[in-house]
Amino acid sequence: MTGPASGKRGDAAAVLVVSSLVARGAVGGRAAVFVLERMGHPVWFLPTVLLPWHPGHGRASRSLPAEADFEALAGDLARAPWLAEVGAVLTGYFATPAQVEAAAALVDAVKGANPAALHLCDPVLGDLRPDGSGGLYVPEPTALAIRDRLVPRADIVTPNRFEAGWLAGLPVSTTAETLAAARALGRRIAVVTSAPAMMARSVAALMVTEARAIQAEHPLVDGAPHGTGDLFAAAFLARVLGGAAPEAALERAAATVFDMVARSVRAGADELLLAPEQDVIAHSMASVSIRTVAEPRRPAPTGGAR
Repeated sequence: MTGPASGKRGDAAAVLVVSSLVARGAVGGRAAVFVLERMGHPVWFLPTVLLPWHPGHGRASRSLPAEADFEALAGDLARAPWLAEVGAVLTGYFATPAQVEAAAALVDAVKGANPAALHLCDPVLGDLRPDGSGGLYVPEPTALAIRDRLVPRADIVTPNRFEAGWLAGLPVSTTAETLAAARALGRRIAVVTSAPAMMARSVAALMVTEARAIQAEHPLVDGAPHGTGDLFAAAFLARVLGGAAPEAALERAAATVFDMVARSVRAGADELLLAPEQDVIAHSMASVSIRTVAEPRRPAPTGGAR
């Protein structure tokens, strides 16, 4: 699957990012924007919330745009005369269901202006806890809105393992269960990050397409900073927009995350070192293990409208 290239502002398509903004750090929309721009894409950015830092670093104030203001900004972008320049929309963190609704309308507007445009939904909902349990860290109405309004519009979804299970309503304790949850999302490409790995002390990203299931694995790096999911989603989307096949995009995005995390931890950083180590984004030499995942034979598609 190849995204469109803009002929108006260089060779690379513009990407519209709708997600959070932090003053300090390399998470959310700030991470996605940096990665996409480093890969050569002009970026439009609509923040959903302003935070001083990632909540994992401690409690802090947050600035949330009024719902009417956010809807007005999204509406302005939907009517922008340059909308056809946008070759992809990346949606991430949302604070309210109303923001999700406005973003869904904006995705529709982008696809109306550019039918070849892609939508990657990175459903930022929650995560697994160290004891293996999981929980939402957004209000449930917001999570439900993402499930019902954005995931069905997505060409690509990149949930973590907890999010894949929550969205699909299925267990995700094993590779087989995680694969089933990814399939149940019904998207052209679904990549589940933090999936169970075959090797000990490793982590995996499990991708399902219409044709196959593939897993990319690399060693687990203890003490990884926040933002790895944001980094993966943006790196994967940039590779797909650049013409890479899904398998190649998976391998390169996983290698970028592994390399960036290892370098950041080695330097003792509490954030991903996106700027100092930016060459890793485009030219990581790290290697990851790629394997095809066997799955039960699925029924052949029947004819008729979908």
